[in-house]
Amino acid sequence: MLHIKLFAKAREVVGTPVVEIPWSEGQTVLQLKRALVEKHPGLQPMISRLLVAVNNDYAADDSMIQPGDEVACFPPVSGG
Repeated sequence: MLHIKLFAKAREVVGTPVVEIPWSEGQTVLQLKRALVEKHPGLQPMISRLLVAVNNDYAADDSMIQPGDEVACFPPVSGG
């Protein structure tokens, strides 16, 4: 099971700060995004812009996520 921390609008849409997704070794950030939308369809409008950090580093869609990695998701923030 992978624990994903959600922030900002993603947290508001889902209604909880942490979600769990069944996970196995060798899956990617893109697969995580698809699993999040499947479990929480309200995330669909922001999923293409959702930033994913794995072990405190931003991760591209093709980055691998291992079971036990620390994962956080949040929409991009704008402002000045």
